[in-house]
Amino acid sequence: MREEEKIFAGILFAPGHPDLRAIKLRTHNLNNDYNATYEDETEKRAAILSQIVGSMGEGSFIQGPVHFHYGVHTTIGKRFFGNFNLTIQDDAKVTIGDDCNFGPNVTIVTPIHPMLPGERHVMLDKDGNEKHLCYAKPVTIGDDCWLGANVVVCPGVTIGPGCVIGAGSVVTRDIPANSFAAGVPCKVIRPITDADSMRFKPEILADNQVIGE
Repeated sequence: MREEEKIFAGILFAPGHPDLRAIKLRTHNLNNDYNATYEDETEKRAAILSQIVGSMGEGSFIQGPVHFHYGVHTTIGKRFFGNFNLTIQDDAKVTIGDDCNFGPNVTIVTPIHPMLPGERHVMLDKDGNEKHLCYAKPVTIGDDCWLGANVVVCPGVTIGPGCVIGAGSVVTRDIPANSFAAGVPCKVIRPITDADSMRFKPEILADNQVIGE
C-alpha cells in the first residue's frame, strides 16, 4: 500500500516518505507563489489555486496568505470566502461545502501523533525499519457555515451545515447542523433559529431589508 493510501485508510504512515515530501514541497512552493501575488491579480491567483487544491467552486475567494500542506487533499465548494492566514493541514481529506465563510487565522488540522514520546520519535514499520509515523482523520464542514477568527478544527471533526463557530474556538467533536457553538473545547451553545433573523434587530438593520419579507 502506498503511503498516501495509508493516510486515507486511517492507519500509520510515514510523513517523511519521498512520495509525500514531493507533494508537500510542490504545494508549499505554490503557497509562496500565491502569497507573493497582489489581490487584484485575480487570474494569476486563480491559476495558482487550481494547482494547489483538489477542487474549488466558482465564486470563491481566499484573501491570503494561505498555508496548505498537501492542498490536493482539500476540496472547497462554491462561493467560499477565506480571510487572512487560512491554514489547512490536509494530510487526510478536508471537505468544505458551499457558501462557507472563514474569519482570519482559521486552522484545520488532520494529522494525529502518538501520545507517548518514544512512539512520536520512532516506531518500526512492517520491515523493521525505524520510521517517524503518524496517522490522520478527515475533516468535513457542511454548507453555509461561518467560522470566526482563530477557530481551530481538529482531526476527524464534522461540522454540520448552517453552523456558526465562535471566534477562538477549538473544535474537537462533531457539531450538529444549524448550531451556534463556541469555546475551548467547542460546545453547542444553542440552535440557530428564525429568531436570529436580522429583521428582529431593527436598530442594526437600519434602512436595509431582509429578502423575502
